[in-house]
Amino acid sequence: MIDERAIVDSSVVVGKNVSVGPWTIVGPGVVLGDNVEIASSVVVKGPCHIGAGVKIYQFATVGEDTPALAYAGEASELTVGDNTIIREGVTIHRGMAAGGISKTVVGANCLLMAYVHIGHDCIVGNNVIMANNASLAGHVVVGDYANFGGYAGIPQFRQIGAHTHIAGMSLVTKDVPAFMTVAGNPANAIGLNIEGIKRRGFSEEAIQAVKAAHRLVYRSGKKLQDAIAELDELRKLHPEVDMFVQSLESSDKGIIRGRV
Repeated sequence: MIDERAIVDSSVVVGKNVSVGPWTIVGPGVVLGDNVEIASSVVVKGPCHIGAGVKIYQFATVGEDTPALAYAGEASELTVGDNTIIREGVTIHRGMAAGGISKTVVGANCLLMAYVHIGHDCIVGNNVIMANNASLAGHVVVGDYANFGGYAGIPQFRQIGAHTHIAGMSLVTKDVPAFMTVAGNPANAIGLNIEGIKRRGFSEEAIQAVKAAHRLVYRSGKKLQDAIAELDELRKLHPEVDMFVQSLESSDKGIIRGRV
């Protein structure tokens, strides 16, 4: 099912039931899992592992070298998880050694809509949705089930927590704790991503616990470290609160706050 007009390097490992469209180039060091579908006019460069069931649409570039000036051609790689959808014109760059881990990871069951960009050394979780033209600069960490609106921009070294919602056209200048919704340029904390939390099937008890944790951090006027200390018991009772607190503790850029 590889079109005769495609160029597929002899070193490529091809799984079962793989299709590659015309004028697509698959370079050395690429592994294509079972049931991968690659449309026409796509470039896939290695080292790169494309998981089973991944779909890559026309004009996407997956696994290209980063354009970062510090990149000196060192070994790097990209991994894309199972069943992720990579739509038209998406660009995903491999990692680089300077200040990074030489590895870019995109999780399973993600949806990357048209012209999304994922830069070098990003770690993107599972079930992440990025709408058209949303972009991650290098070294961005994204938790599971995060949702990005169109044209949202994330600078280098930021952390985007799990179950967050980044509104369209937002510029995120600080870290976003788990479960939060942010919007604006620069982005401000709007509140909890309640609709997203409900869609994920969290219990009412868990939702109320996360709301209580959010109020303490964002509404009490307490210093962040004092609020974290007060959440010690609640995080032991509720894994969701622990996830929220861990995203606070891991922040080294400071968390996004509400409008002044």
